[in-house]
Amino acid sequence: MQDFKESGFMYGLAAMVIVFVLAQSLFFLIRAWKHGKEVGLTASDMKKAVTSSALFTIAPAIAIFATVVTLASTLGIVLPWIRLTVVGNLQYEVTAAQAALESFQDGSSIAVFGQNITDPKIFAAVSWVMTIGVIFSLLLIPIFLKKIQSKVGQVTNNSSGDNKFGDIISAATFIGLISAFIGNAIAGTAPTIKENGKLTPVGMGAGVMSVTVLITSVIVVVVLQALCKKFKWEKFEPFVMPIGMFAGMGMAVLMHYVLPASISTFEWRPIV
Repeated sequence: MQDFKESGFMYGLAAMVIVFVLAQSLFFLIRAWKHGKEVGLTASDMKKAVTSSALFTIAPAIAIFATVVTLASTLGIVLPWIRLTVVGNLQYEVTAAQAALESFQDGSSIAVFGQNITDPKIFAAVSWVMTIGVIFSLLLIPIFLKKIQSKVGQVTNNSSGDNKFGDIISAATFIGLISAFIGNAIAGTAPTIKENGKLTPVGMGAGVMSVTVLITSVIVVVVLQALCKKFKWEKFEPFVMPIGMFAGMGMAVLMHYVLPASISTFEWRPIV
């Protein structure tokens, strides 16, 4: 039986979305090219701009591919493909999917991120949560952006024009988000379902695998960032985070095939 997550309907839906995005991009490219001629830009300058813009999308594309791979085990390949074709990132997509799945953990059903979804109702609910959540922010921006920017600017910018407080807020927000993932990797427990009156773990909790993957990703990111700073590789900086993610994934695969299962799957907070 064909998986409903990768049915012909889903692929057709993906094709329509991708065609629309490509048509929109082509429309604005043609308009920008015509306007460039009107303001006196040479064809050579515009070709350079198009080329540099195309190259600049390579790094985000790697991060998007990593996000699709991360979500595919739970949602299939098509839905993440559709979502990341339009808007989204790893932090939002994973968080939204996890929040939706947790609402179905009633003690008797399996609805865990990382496990294949077999119930169309759960799949539909997760899709709606991910979609509505991001649409809400897009609707607010045109209406309230100017007011928000003016108020935030008054708070973050001092008389000298520095934006130190704004930088602190951004850094604190990012650290808080990352800390949630780190905490789960270090001390999280596996989700459970109730079978015959007994809690049964579904997936894995914190243990050798999660901590090793975390440490590997951190080391790779820190080393690459240090190299970028030392050798002034500004163009390489967008690739640092995706490379760190893939390094962690690679380490997980390596541990699975090299180490004994008793070591690679060892958890220090097992569900007994």
